Amino acid sequence: MLSAIGRIIWLPIAFILSGLVCAFVIVTLGLERLTQYAKGFDDPDLTIGGSFELFETMFVLVQAFTLLPAIFLVLVGEVARIRSVYYYVVCGGLAAVAAPLLAHVGSSGAMELPAVAVWQVFATGGFIAGFVYWLLAGRKA
Repeated sequence: MLSAIGRIIWLPIAFILSGLVCAFVIVTLGLERLTQYAKGFDDPDLTIGGSFELFETMFVLVQAFTLLPAIFLVLVGEVARIRSVYYYVVCGGLAAVAAPLLAHVGSSGAMELPAVAVWQVFATGGFIAGFVYWLLAGRKA
């Protein structure tokens, strides 16, 4: 009984910590992409508009509905007692990639795809967040 109460308290804390790690990765990779653009690297997918779109998407992510895919996948993993690191890493990446899409649909009402740099940065952040969640809580599901 006491371990169940501890688990109920620990799961949201682990989810918040993994979300903070995801935000840190997204911001630092976004700044790195912006710095690459400012230095003049010849990358056709790297534009100043794409870099600013990354930060715009990050600020829109404060809305709660973009967290729903991650919350849903964590609940599925906990209820099904999935302990695989692959599940949490892949689901973290998928949830993070779904977030910019949901943010764009919610903000403009139309379906427009974000820049490639946004997908890459968010997927990386999601993969790392999934791994951090697995380290903190998922491996003991």
